[in-house]
Amino acid sequence: MKFVIQRVTHASVTVDGETVGSIGKGFMVLIGVGEGDTRETADKLIHKLLGLRIFDDENGKTNLSLSDVNGELLLISQFTLYADCKHGFRPSFIKAGNPALANELYEYIVSECSEHFHTEKGIFGADMKVELLNDGPFTVILDSEQI
Repeated sequence: MKFVIQRVTHASVTVDGETVGSIGKGFMVLIGVGEGDTRETADKLIHKLLGLRIFDDENGKTNLSLSDVNGELLLISQFTLYADCKHGFRPSFIKAGNPALANELYEYIVSECSEHFHTEKGIFGADMKVELLNDGPFTVILDSEQI
């Protein structure tokens, strides 16, 4: 499982011209589910995500978490995080989780995060347009194989 976390001042996601999710200060997170991922995998990354201290404190040090700044979450499913570009120029996505598993785990992540923070989301499998203002810019990648 992979999370690409961007610290944002605001972010939104639009499907067919309609805004389906929008947040102010917080994290916009792209979520990729790989084959073999489980709820336990998701729990590990959720725990890390919700505890990340990447907001500036009064001294300009990245020492504050999402809860410290009353932040929000915008969670977007993105299977292309599992693109394999080793051969040729057309990416392969065979390492991405099957859509049924990926959607189940994506909805689980949204549900778990919603218990702690205001959480918005995109629409799984839809053609989404994501807009954001990356604050910093500050981007962190969490990969379940590396934590």
